Amino acid sequence: MSYVCVFAHSNALLVSHMGNLLVAAGIPVELRNMVLGGGAGELPLGECEPEVWVAKHNRERAETLIHHAMTGSTEEAEWCCPNCGETLEGVFEACWRCGTSKV
Repeated sequence: MSYVCVFAHSNALLVSHMGNLLVAAGIPVELRNMVLGGGAGELPLGECEPEVWVAKHNRERAETLIHHAMTGSTEEAEWCCPNCGETLEGVFEACWRCGTSKV
């Protein structure tokens, strides 16, 4: 399975928090570089930052959740009903036209 980095920060506590946020949303994560901070100066800074990695197919959802957490935004993205094609605001859990649940 291919993994991609969705969040990196020098604050390991913040990285752990974002990892926990994704796990709570049902997205498995892999935390990397959680103990490399002491290598800063000897290793390139970008290679020492703690990171959150997810499976490639979870990338978009993970990045959206992280963005919402970092900005304090509670708006959810619009979604398209898989049954009738109606575009709905993110706050709706079911299509107003046909009743199909948000996937």
